[in-house]
Amino acid sequence: MDINSTRLAVIGLGYVGLPLAVAFGKKMQVIGFDINATRIDELKRGHDHTLEVSDDELREAELLRYTDIPGEIVDCNVYIITVPTPIDSARRPDFDPLLKSSAAIGALLKKGDIVIYESTVYPGVTEEVCVPVLERASGLVFNEDFFCGYSPERINPGDKERTVTKIMKVTSGSTPEVADFVDQLYKRIIVAGTHKASSIRVAEASKVIENTQRDVNIALMNELARIFQRVGIDTHEVLEAAGTKWNFMPFVPGLVGGHCIGVDPYYLAHKATMLGYNPELILAARRINDEMGPYVADRVLRLMAKSGLNVIGSRILVLGLSFKENCPDVRNTKVVDVLQELADINAKVEIYDPWVDPEEAMRECGVELLGKIDNGVYDAVILAVAHKQFIGEEATIDIFSLLKPNGIVFDVKGVLPVGKNVARL
Repeated sequence: MDINSTRLAVIGLGYVGLPLAVAFGKKMQVIGFDINATRIDELKRGHDHTLEVSDDELREAELLRYTDIPGEIVDCNVYIITVPTPIDSARRPDFDPLLKSSAAIGALLKKGDIVIYESTVYPGVTEEVCVPVLERASGLVFNEDFFCGYSPERINPGDKERTVTKIMKVTSGSTPEVADFVDQLYKRIIVAGTHKASSIRVAEASKVIENTQRDVNIALMNELARIFQRVGIDTHEVLEAAGTKWNFMPFVPGLVGGHCIGVDPYYLAHKATMLGYNPELILAARRINDEMGPYVADRVLRLMAKSGLNVIGSRILVLGLSFKENCPDVRNTKVVDVLQELADINAKVEIYDPWVDPEEAMRECGVELLGKIDNGVYDAVILAVAHKQFIGEEATIDIFSLLKPNGIVFDVKGVLPVGKNVARL
């Protein structure tokens, strides 16, 4: 296929798909497709509620148009699928979004078309799970009539420095010629450069281990934090001292949520189990990190008791609901785990997050957000997310002014100085 004859469609306009479509829309004709009509209407009005793309950037993508009508992308010959890959209640891969989008695009496929996947999966999913769906829906033959590529997303929600075009992109294709085409296509927008993998499976594996590696390292920090708390020393002071060695890796303890680190390792573990291998380290790391929400809640209650605060009837404020700082994304936020542990203690637990839409907080997490917070009324404040409104030069809230005279602060993020009324994870 001639790169200059590309008629591109990006399928799924969430945190991954929209920034990608906007980047392409500054260089070439592209159609952004999403099944959510409300989302399409919002983008046509020039606004992105996820805040991943600014209104100015949307205007700059002059060659991008949006639709929720499949018939409007039927003339495209390259489809990039960027739908989510969640896990189900049993922590098994949930391929439903991938299967549905593959079936929808398969129904539109013509000879010579290319389907590129960006969703994070275990090695083999593109060719073993998605391709059969494309073949059934299209009646075409893979690698004869149509082709596939895989280029894993590397979006970092809320990061305005490392945006999609500034992060090196791994690319791959189902034939050498298609691999070259996919690589050249992304080179049109990725200023950081590309890395062409030898196969789709290599590219799939490279993505899933990125987040698995981080998960394992953070789990080590969380385990160390629990050990050092029993020793009676501050974990962050230990890490600061250890960090003076040139090759010490700078990870810190914390809640591990979001749509990547808290999910992707389960995909790799699932594949390993299918192959008869028990991935002990990966699953141990997941277990440690999944336990941190209840651990934080337990620490807070113990600190309140130690400070002579009666938990029953107390007021506890949780600052932050999103899964990371300065971002409205609440997908798989582990702050919810803290809230669940505090739900049955006969205390009034309140949540404040200036970044998160209250309707989304209720819809996704079942959480009612405060519209404003009062000073001097809380027995305990949990700093769960380090939004700029809470810490640093741009802070608009004085955390310590929120407390009653003998109140305590539990600093999950380790950004506040340790004091007589401050404890850190």
